[in-house]
Amino acid sequence: MVRLAAILAGLAVIVLLGGVWYASQPNESDDKYASCRNTKIAGGADTIGGPFTLVNSAGDTVTDKDVITKPSLIYFGYTFCPDVCPLDTVRNAEAIDLLKEQGHDVTPVFISIDPKRDTPEVVGDFAANLHEDMIGLTGSEEQVKAASQAYRTYFKKQPGDDDYYLVDHSTFSYLVLPEDGFVEFFRRELSPADVAERASCFLDAAN
Repeated sequence: MVRLAAILAGLAVIVLLGGVWYASQPNESDDKYASCRNTKIAGGADTIGGPFTLVNSAGDTVTDKDVITKPSLIYFGYTFCPDVCPLDTVRNAEAIDLLKEQGHDVTPVFISIDPKRDTPEVVGDFAANLHEDMIGLTGSEEQVKAASQAYRTYFKKQPGDDDYYLVDHSTFSYLVLPEDGFVEFFRRELSPADVAERASCFLDAAN
């Protein structure tokens, strides 16, 4: 009888702890963007994004608070990139225009991962040629590395001439909201219409 009581007491504790654990887990219904998400992120969306300090095209030091003052579509690349970056950033610029037609004001942001060659002037000209609203950012090697790590991006300089080397890098674009931070990323195979459609879901849900 004593043994039975001990077993029942043990089961009660397990059930209680299980209830506490379940209650502590994130509830999808608490996520206002749950119906918009098309990607799964290891560790959750909170593990991507965060503070950064970089340099804008005017040579001024800026932080994420200065840059992300409204919904932003962020891409990490470099201006000497022969094919991938131009295609991806043009796609993003077209998506921004499609979102504008829907009444959404979104800022395209280009962050260089090649600070040696991408001076403020170079990255500024690159951004301006792609979209009138695009913000171009660069910085010291330490600043760029910190921003890249915050967004969990990858880049690696390849061996080559000091002026004509290439840089391997990841190619995601990140939708970031001033109030909520990072909310979604987009793969490069998506069309401008796809990016605009998916981004608009988040923008509508945020209001």
